[in-house]
Amino acid sequence: MSYLKPQLHEGTYVFTSVSLDTPISELNVVASVRESEGLTLVLSEQEASQRGFDIHFRCRWITLTVHTALDSEGLTALFSHALARESIACNVIAGTHHDHIFVPKEKAEKALQCLMKIQP
Repeated sequence: MSYLKPQLHEGTYVFTSVSLDTPISELNVVASVRESEGLTLVLSEQEASQRGFDIHFRCRWITLTVHTALDSEGLTALFSHALARESIACNVIAGTHHDHIFVPKEKAEKALQCLMKIQP
């Protein structure tokens, strides 16, 4: 198995943006980013559609299950460069324990295979 131990989650996820005063406590939010223009949310496509949220990016979610440190150097460059060589865009969100990569829905399997090949 690969050094990064990528895991592809089931389902389709989306990036959407809502106003800063939108109540989100009832939502199953994967990630959020507060910006001056609004609150960016990553959540399931089904939940976003049910709420009538605008969908800005449909994607699949890959978690690098190897423990990653927030102050590590070069890991994001390593996998983003490998994905870019395969013409796969990626949006990366670092958690305390793992990196999470959101790739275009139609390129998820190709991205997973690419990540599986990466070795230290």
